Amino acid sequence: MNKYSAEVRIVLRNGILDAQGKAIENSLRSLEFSQLTNVKVGKIISLQVEAADDESAKKIVDNASKELLANTIIEDYFITLNKIE
Repeated sequence: MNKYSAEVRIVLRNGILDAQGKAIENSLRSLEFSQLTNVKVGKIISLQVEAADDESAKKIVDNASKELLANTIIEDYFITLNKIE
């Protein structure tokens, strides 16, 4: 079995109101950072996975993301996987 570190980046889908992102954007504007726009807030989940190969590891993390880590109705997720030597 191989060990992998995985990172799941979760963000709201386009078209879903990001109230936190909007509040941060408004605060940035009031601090005169008007050049910073389209602020989105997400979350990153880091974990380790044991699997026979890269494909199996990614599939395990993908399934966990679909079933628990992300709300796939309103969120998109992106997986980064690295083999631990």
